[in-house]
Amino acid sequence: MERKPVHVAMFSGGAASAYVAYNMVQAYGKDNCILFFTNTLWEDEDNYRFMEEVADYIGIEITERIDGRTPEEVFYDYRFLGNSRMAKCSEELKVYQTILFLEELRDEHNLEPILYFGIGPHETHRSDNLKEFYQHRPVEPIETRFPMIDTFRKDIDVKGIIEDEWGIKLPRMYELGFTHANCGGRCVRGGFQHYAQLYKVWPDRYAEQEKMEEEFRKYFDKNVSILKKNSKPYTLKEYRELLEIEGVDKFLKKPDDTVPCVCSFS
Repeated sequence: MERKPVHVAMFSGGAASAYVAYNMVQAYGKDNCILFFTNTLWEDEDNYRFMEEVADYIGIEITERIDGRTPEEVFYDYRFLGNSRMAKCSEELKVYQTILFLEELRDEHNLEPILYFGIGPHETHRSDNLKEFYQHRPVEPIETRFPMIDTFRKDIDVKGIIEDEWGIKLPRMYELGFTHANCGGRCVRGGFQHYAQLYKVWPDRYAEQEKMEEEFRKYFDKNVSILKKNSKPYTLKEYRELLEIEGVDKFLKKPDDTVPCVCSFS
Protein backbone atom coordinates (compact mmCIF):
# COMPACT_ATOMS: atom_id res chain seq x y z
CA MET A 1 0.00 0.00 0.00
CA GLU A 2 1.34 3.43 -0.90
CA ARG A 3 2.29 5.48 2.13
CA LYS A 4 0.55 8.76 2.89
CA PRO A 5 2.95 11.75 3.01
CA VAL A 6 3.50 13.41 6.37
CA HIS A 7 5.43 16.67 6.69
CA VAL A 8 7.90 16.77 9.60
CA ALA A 9 9.45 20.01 10.83
CA MET A 10 12.81 19.33 12.49
CA PHE A 11 12.31 21.75 15.36
CA SER A 12 15.55 22.87 16.98
CA GLY A 13 14.21 25.63 19.19
CA GLY A 14 15.46 28.41 16.91
CA ALA A 15 13.71 31.12 14.91
CA ALA A 16 14.25 29.68 11.43
CA SER A 17 12.94 26.21 12.22
CA ALA A 18 9.93 27.80 13.94
CA TYR A 19 9.15 29.89 10.85
CA VAL A 20 9.61 26.88 8.56
CA ALA A 21 7.27 24.83 10.77
CA TYR A 22 4.58 27.53 10.67
CA ASN A 23 4.65 27.79 6.89
CA MET A 24 4.68 24.01 6.53
CA VAL A 25 1.48 23.76 8.57
CA GLN A 26 -0.13 26.59 6.60
CA ALA A 27 0.64 24.75 3.36
CA TYR A 28 -0.34 21.21 4.30
CA GLY A 29 -2.65 21.44 7.31
CA LYS A 30 -2.27 20.42 10.94
CA ASP A 31 -3.43 16.86 10.36
CA ASN A 32 -0.64 16.24 7.87
CA CYS A 33 2.21 17.79 9.85
CA ILE A 34 4.46 16.94 12.79
CA LEU A 35 6.56 19.28 14.93
CA PHE A 36 9.49 17.05 15.90
CA PHE A 37 12.05 17.66 18.65
CA THR A 38 14.83 15.45 20.02
CA ASN A 39 15.75 16.40 23.58
CA THR A 40 19.32 16.05 24.87
CA LEU A 41 18.23 17.02 28.42
CA TRP A 42 20.87 19.77 28.36
CA GLU A 43 18.76 22.39 26.59
CA ASP A 44 18.43 25.89 28.01
CA GLU A 45 15.15 26.28 29.88
CA ASP A 46 14.14 29.29 27.80
CA ASN A 47 14.32 27.17 24.65
CA TYR A 48 11.54 25.00 26.08
CA ARG A 49 9.44 28.10 26.77
CA PHE A 50 9.93 29.31 23.20
CA MET A 51 9.10 25.94 21.67
CA GLU A 52 5.89 25.59 23.66
CA GLU A 53 4.74 29.08 22.69
CA VAL A 54 5.51 28.40 19.01
CA ALA A 55 3.66 25.08 19.15
CA ASP A 56 0.62 26.84 20.66
CA TYR A 57 0.75 29.52 17.97
CA ILE A 58 1.03 27.01 15.15
CA GLY A 59 -1.67 24.83 16.67
CA ILE A 60 0.05 21.44 16.91
CA GLU A 61 1.75 19.70 19.81
CA ILE A 62 5.46 18.97 19.90
CA THR A 63 6.34 15.35 19.18
CA GLU A 64 9.35 14.70 21.38
CA ARG A 65 11.80 11.82 21.48
CA ILE A 66 14.23 11.38 24.38
CA ASP A 67 16.99 8.79 24.62
CA GLY A 68 17.07 9.30 28.40
CA ARG A 69 20.78 9.94 28.66
CA THR A 70 22.57 13.27 28.82
CA PRO A 71 25.56 13.94 26.55
CA GLU A 72 27.84 13.30 29.54
CA GLU A 73 26.34 9.83 30.04
CA VAL A 74 26.88 9.07 26.34
CA PHE A 75 30.55 10.04 26.71
CA TYR A 76 30.98 7.57 29.56
CA ASP A 77 29.11 4.81 27.75
CA TYR A 78 31.42 5.12 24.74
CA ARG A 79 34.54 5.93 26.79
CA PHE A 80 34.98 8.87 24.41
CA LEU A 81 34.79 12.54 25.32
CA GLY A 82 32.93 14.54 22.69
CA ASN A 83 35.03 17.28 21.18
CA SER A 84 35.07 19.99 18.52
CA ARG A 85 35.63 17.39 15.78
CA MET A 86 33.46 14.46 16.83
CA ALA A 87 30.39 14.25 19.04
CA LYS A 88 28.75 10.89 19.74
CA CYS A 89 26.12 12.74 21.76
CA SER A 90 24.46 14.18 18.65
CA GLU A 91 24.62 10.81 16.90
CA GLU A 92 22.97 9.00 19.80
CA LEU A 93 20.59 11.60 21.22
CA LYS A 94 19.55 13.37 18.01
CA VAL A 95 20.26 11.39 14.86
CA TYR A 96 19.54 7.87 16.11
CA GLN A 97 16.31 8.94 17.82
CA THR A 98 15.24 10.64 14.59
CA ILE A 99 15.90 7.52 12.52
CA LEU A 100 13.91 5.38 14.95
CA PHE A 101 10.99 7.82 14.74
CA LEU A 102 11.05 7.96 10.93
CA GLU A 103 11.05 4.18 10.64
CA GLU A 104 8.18 4.07 13.14
CA LEU A 105 6.16 6.41 10.89
CA ARG A 106 6.75 4.11 7.96
CA ASP A 107 6.42 0.69 9.56
CA GLU A 108 3.68 1.30 12.12
CA HIS A 109 1.63 4.11 10.56
CA ASN A 110 2.24 3.64 6.83
CA LEU A 111 3.35 7.27 6.50
CA GLU A 112 6.07 8.65 4.24
CA PRO A 113 7.96 11.42 6.09
CA ILE A 114 9.22 14.54 4.33
CA LEU A 115 11.68 16.48 6.49
CA TYR A 116 11.86 20.28 6.77
CA PHE A 117 14.92 22.09 8.14
CA GLY A 118 15.44 25.74 9.10
CA ILE A 119 18.90 25.94 7.57
CA GLY A 120 19.69 29.18 5.74
CA PRO A 121 21.60 30.05 2.55
CA HIS A 122 24.80 30.68 4.53
CA GLU A 123 24.81 27.03 5.66
CA THR A 124 24.47 25.15 2.37
CA HIS A 125 27.26 22.80 3.47
CA ARG A 126 24.93 21.58 6.21
CA SER A 127 21.96 21.17 3.89
CA ASP A 128 24.12 19.22 1.41
CA ASN A 129 25.29 16.92 4.20
CA LEU A 130 21.73 16.33 5.42
CA LYS A 131 20.48 15.56 1.92
CA GLU A 132 23.27 13.04 1.48
CA PHE A 133 22.71 11.52 4.91
CA TYR A 134 18.97 10.94 4.50
CA GLN A 135 19.52 9.41 1.09
CA HIS A 136 21.55 6.59 2.61
CA ARG A 137 21.15 6.24 6.38
CA PRO A 138 17.51 5.04 6.67
CA VAL A 139 16.37 1.78 5.08
CA GLU A 140 14.84 3.83 2.26
CA PRO A 141 15.78 7.38 1.18
CA ILE A 142 13.86 10.22 2.81
CA GLU A 143 13.08 13.52 1.11
CA THR A 144 14.55 16.63 2.75
CA ARG A 145 13.43 20.22 2.16
CA PHE A 146 15.13 23.53 3.05
CA PRO A 147 12.61 26.36 2.57
CA MET A 148 14.98 29.04 3.88
CA ILE A 149 17.23 28.24 0.91
CA ASP A 150 14.80 27.15 -1.78
CA THR A 151 11.48 28.88 -1.13
CA PHE A 152 11.51 32.08 0.93
CA ARG A 153 13.08 35.35 -0.16
CA LYS A 154 16.55 35.83 1.26
CA ASP A 155 15.88 39.14 3.02
CA ILE A 156 12.98 37.87 5.12
CA ASP A 157 13.21 38.96 8.78
CA VAL A 158 12.24 35.75 10.54
CA LYS A 159 13.13 37.00 14.02
CA GLY A 160 11.14 40.20 13.53
CA ILE A 161 8.09 38.28 12.31
CA ILE A 162 8.15 35.97 15.32
CA GLU A 163 8.49 38.76 17.87
CA ASP A 164 6.44 41.54 16.22
CA GLU A 165 3.72 39.58 14.41
CA TRP A 166 3.47 36.40 16.45
CA GLY A 167 4.12 38.14 19.76
CA ILE A 168 6.59 35.49 20.90
CA LYS A 169 9.86 36.46 22.53
CA LEU A 170 12.88 34.78 20.97
CA PRO A 171 15.02 32.40 23.06
CA ARG A 172 17.30 34.38 25.33
CA MET A 173 20.45 32.83 23.87
CA TYR A 174 20.03 35.06 20.81
CA GLU A 175 20.28 38.28 22.81
CA LEU A 176 23.03 36.82 24.98
CA GLY A 177 25.24 36.61 21.90
CA PHE A 178 25.46 32.87 21.21
CA THR A 179 25.70 31.83 17.57
CA HIS A 180 23.82 28.63 18.40
CA ALA A 181 22.04 27.20 21.42
CA ASN A 182 23.20 23.63 21.29
CA CYS A 183 22.72 22.04 24.70
CA GLY A 184 22.21 25.33 26.50
CA GLY A 185 25.68 26.58 25.63
CA ARG A 186 27.46 23.38 26.66
CA CYS A 187 27.89 22.04 23.12
CA VAL A 188 31.17 20.14 22.85
CA ARG A 189 31.50 21.28 19.23
CA GLY A 190 31.25 24.93 20.19
CA GLY A 191 34.88 25.93 19.70
CA PHE A 192 37.01 28.62 21.40
CA GLN A 193 34.81 31.62 20.64
CA HIS A 194 31.72 29.79 21.84
CA TYR A 195 33.33 28.76 25.13
CA ALA A 196 34.60 32.29 25.70
CA GLN A 197 31.00 33.45 25.31
CA LEU A 198 29.81 30.74 27.69
CA TYR A 199 32.41 31.80 30.28
CA LYS A 200 31.35 35.44 29.98
CA VAL A 201 27.58 34.84 30.13
CA TRP A 202 27.27 31.74 32.31
CA PRO A 203 30.51 31.03 34.19
CA ASP A 204 28.62 28.46 36.25
CA ARG A 205 27.82 26.42 33.13
CA TYR A 206 31.41 26.75 31.98
CA ALA A 207 32.43 25.41 35.40
CA GLU A 208 30.10 22.43 34.93
CA GLN A 209 31.75 21.60 31.62
CA GLU A 210 35.21 22.04 33.08
CA LYS A 211 34.34 19.74 35.99
CA MET A 212 32.89 17.13 33.64
CA GLU A 213 36.01 17.20 31.48
CA GLU A 214 38.37 16.91 34.46
CA GLU A 215 36.41 14.01 35.96
CA PHE A 216 36.33 12.18 32.63
CA ARG A 217 40.09 12.58 32.20
CA LYS A 218 40.71 11.18 35.67
CA TYR A 219 38.18 8.34 35.43
CA PHE A 220 39.61 6.95 32.19
CA ASP A 221 43.16 8.21 32.76
CA LYS A 222 43.21 9.79 29.30
CA ASN A 223 44.72 13.03 28.08
CA VAL A 224 41.60 14.17 26.23
CA SER A 225 39.71 17.45 26.01
CA ILE A 226 36.73 19.15 24.41
CA LEU A 227 38.89 21.79 22.73
CA LYS A 228 41.98 21.23 20.63
CA LYS A 229 44.95 23.58 20.15
CA ASN A 230 47.64 22.86 17.57
CA SER A 231 46.01 19.44 17.13
CA LYS A 232 46.63 18.61 20.79
CA PRO A 233 44.31 18.43 23.82
CA TYR A 234 43.64 21.81 25.41
CA THR A 235 41.51 21.60 28.53
CA LEU A 236 38.77 23.96 29.61
CA LYS A 237 40.78 24.55 32.77
CA GLU A 238 43.73 25.77 30.69
CA TYR A 239 41.44 27.92 28.57
CA ARG A 240 39.72 29.44 31.62
CA GLU A 241 43.06 30.37 33.12
CA LEU A 242 44.00 32.06 29.84
CA LEU A 243 40.68 33.93 29.75
CA GLU A 244 41.24 35.14 33.30
CA ILE A 245 44.74 36.40 32.49
CA GLU A 246 44.17 38.00 29.09
CA GLY A 247 40.49 38.95 29.40
CA VAL A 248 37.52 37.19 27.82
CA ASP A 249 36.58 39.96 25.36
CA LYS A 250 39.75 39.37 23.35
CA PHE A 251 38.58 35.86 22.51
CA LEU A 252 35.00 36.76 21.62
CA LYS A 253 36.19 38.29 18.34
CA LYS A 254 38.10 35.26 17.09
CA PRO A 255 35.98 33.16 14.71
CA ASP A 256 35.95 29.39 15.10
CA ASP A 257 36.59 26.83 12.39
CA THR A 258 34.34 24.26 14.06
CA VAL A 259 31.15 23.06 12.37
CA PRO A 260 28.02 22.95 14.57
CA CYS A 261 26.51 19.51 14.96
CA VAL A 262 23.03 18.40 13.94
CA CYS A 263 21.52 20.09 17.00
CA SER A 264 22.45 23.53 15.72
CA PHE A 265 20.34 26.57 16.62
CA SER A 266 18.37 27.45 13.49
